[in-house]
Amino acid sequence: MRIVSGIYKGRAIHPPKNLRARPTTDFAKENLFNVLSNLVDFENCDVLDLFAGTGSISYEFASRGARSVTAVEINTVHSEFIRRTAQELGCRSLHVVKANVFLYLKSCAKQFNLIFSDAPYDLPGSEEVIRLVFERELLRDDGMLVFEHSRQMDFREHEHFWQQRSYGSVQFTFFKK
Repeated sequence: MRIVSGIYKGRAIHPPKNLRARPTTDFAKENLFNVLSNLVDFENCDVLDLFAGTGSISYEFASRGARSVTAVEINTVHSEFIRRTAQELGCRSLHVVKANVFLYLKSCAKQFNLIFSDAPYDLPGSEEVIRLVFERELLRDDGMLVFEHSRQMDFREHEHFWQQRSYGSVQFTFFKK
């Protein structure tokens, strides 16, 4: 796993063997950030990374100069790995929250420019994130939710659906307020 672009470009991230996360592939991540770079002013962006796993997406946002990145991950081994890696990178804009994503969303009082969610593909009810984000008004007026999922899910009929991108087996659905 590597950081694709920005101030940490090319830095390899080596998660320990006991991490059970399925990181977004470098191919999908690179394409996602190519799309986002045309849509988002990273330097004026507060980002929420849900189900942060290895922190791969959080590092990309931080590397591109996001104003703040909040990485939410319930697994202690994963959250400590993200925290340690951010320290090693010297990244002060990345904040790790060890919490259940659904409970975090229900109590979160902050709004974000961009929310990224990469729940385990086999997690029942993962799409509940979409409802909570809009119900709790967690996006700023110009905000966007990017939901990574398998091909088995289809959100084209959702009222906030904006577009969908497919990169191999990885699907990104974009929602706007």
